[in-house]
Amino acid sequence: MTEITQKRVLIVDDSKFVRTTFKSILSASFAVLEEADGEAGWKAIERDPSIVMIFTDLDMPKLDGFALLARIRGSKDARIRELPVVVISGVDEQSSKSRARLAGANDFIAKSADAPEVLSRIDNLLRLVRTSKELEASQEAVEHNATHDPLTATFTAHYLVTEGRKHHSHARRHGGQLSLMALRIDNYAEVAQQAGKDVADQLLARIAKLVMGTLRAEDSIARTAEATFVVVSAGTTPQQMVACAKRLNEQLGSAQVSYQGKALRIAPSFGVSSLSVDTAHSIEDLIALALQRLQKIARAEAALAGKPALPGEVDQALRVLESAHPERLGAFAKDIVSRLERIVSRFKSKAVH
Repeated sequence: MTEITQKRVLIVDDSKFVRTTFKSILSASFAVLEEADGEAGWKAIERDPSIVMIFTDLDMPKLDGFALLARIRGSKDARIRELPVVVISGVDEQSSKSRARLAGANDFIAKSADAPEVLSRIDNLLRLVRTSKELEASQEAVEHNATHDPLTATFTAHYLVTEGRKHHSHARRHGGQLSLMALRIDNYAEVAQQAGKDVADQLLARIAKLVMGTLRAEDSIARTAEATFVVVSAGTTPQQMVACAKRLNEQLGSAQVSYQGKALRIAPSFGVSSLSVDTAHSIEDLIALALQRLQKIARAEAALAGKPALPGEVDQALRVLESAHPERLGAFAKDIVSRLERIVSRFKSKAVH
């Protein structure tokens, strides 16, 4: 454990005897800090970045061990939030252990533990924490270097920027066209709530496949957020990209998608940017402009949709009728039309009065 010799371990316990006992065990391998209550322990954690582990009692004055754990795990500072915490247990009380575990305790050790056990538990815990961080770093590196989104098979946002920079540089040098389109499925969260996230993700994958089928081989599309895609198209004018967005809007709006017999609406928003009409010094600028326009259009559509909204159950009923095939209704079609005519007539009568 020579690599952590200069690091500090904090012991927080209102018992002088416990603090002295643990300090005598730990001081051969660590610099040890002591605090007699949770509040003082918290202040030490905040001000001292050399602390790598905390031993804490649960029953203490001013701030008990449960509250100290809550502060540590709820900290906005990642250094504090990820500190390993070992609870010093006076009695083998399962309910307290369970509560402490839920609060974020990494391990438990008895106040009567001998030196070999204490040092062994520390060594194991620090090794686990270090391995966990290495795995997280490795996973981040994999995600950073990945080229395709596993759900939709589109590019990742990072890879799109890498490819987009090449297109941007080429277009700037040769005076070529470069246009972008941002596409977002605005009701993704609504679909996820109604039908579940798995169904919403399946819908998203189908939409991505549809969009990719309309693009040229030289175009690039990436999933840049949960329900947002960005298309980079070299050699495409802004007028051509706007026309592409309109076609996609029509296709998505008329797509027949159902779940357990219920129609699932697709509500897309689009935003377009282009090097020929926008002042953009990088591909990132063009992406930001397309996303800003998407957001502006989405807000405008939401404002329009906000005018006297139908009650949810009425809107749902109308959507079912809109998506129904006449042949499925069969002999009931005339009856439905007749009932709707009576309803419309009644509403018109009330509006006149």
